[in-house]
Amino acid sequence: MNLTDYNEIRSLLSRHGFRFSKSLGQNFLTAAWVPARIAESAGLDADTGVLEVGPGVGCLTEQLSLRAGKVLAVELDKALKPVLAETLAVRENVELLFGDVLKQDLPRLVEEKLPGLRPAVCANLPYNVTTPLLTAFLEAGCFETVTVMIQREVARRICAPANTADYGAFGLFVQWHCETELLFDVPPSCFVPQPKVTSSVIRLTRRREKPFPVRDEALLFRCIRAAFNQRRKTLANALSAGIGGLGKDQAEEILANCGFDPRIRGEAVDLAGFVRIADAISEKALRKT
Repeated sequence: MNLTDYNEIRSLLSRHGFRFSKSLGQNFLTAAWVPARIAESAGLDADTGVLEVGPGVGCLTEQLSLRAGKVLAVELDKALKPVLAETLAVRENVELLFGDVLKQDLPRLVEEKLPGLRPAVCANLPYNVTTPLLTAFLEAGCFETVTVMIQREVARRICAPANTADYGAFGLFVQWHCETELLFDVPPSCFVPQPKVTSSVIRLTRRREKPFPVRDEALLFRCIRAAFNQRRKTLANALSAGIGGLGKDQAEEILANCGFDPRIRGEAVDLAGFVRIADAISEKALRKT
């Protein structure tokens, strides 16, 4: 069965009485080159254990199973059980798990289901849960790579450098944990039903070490969130509003001591700059105690 052929997909879903769910963000691929290229881009081999989220009818799952040692496909929609039972029946290295991946203990799941394999994520993610899913994958700390198709706008934000419109807090969070690569775009015409936006495939490679030493990682991300929660404000104003006990004058002094114009905005500060600022705030707090 060609799992990207529109007529075969329609016949398959009709046979099992399946209806698309808008709330689950379901868009199935109808261009064979896309799942093949995603799977190829993930750098899989027989020693890789892949976590896939949202397999749909299984077209990407099929490509992953041809390259990886094992694929664990987690699907939220139980209406797809009979569909996937049919399409993946001959894929002996695929295990299906029905449930919400966000409610799973991911390190334990990997240990139990993908033992002895190099863990990786490869998936076509639903647009409506992209951020919480990526956050969960990175915070789990057990995946070597995360290769996913997501909304192009989100992909641009994740990979954006400082001084660009797409630069923001979530991108800095991802870049702190991973090296990011924007691989290729996928137009709406490659899906059924067609989404209203273009998709992009990105690959995230987990850093062995954090990019910079920092005194207080939690404080670093408090500073970053403060900067972008009020991105129209100067960074000094944003920090004084978002960091308890830090006045505007103190924030301006810290920025100046770190080599920044006190009137600078957060979007002009790179990750290394935020580390310097967070360390300076931490040091100032320690001197008070």
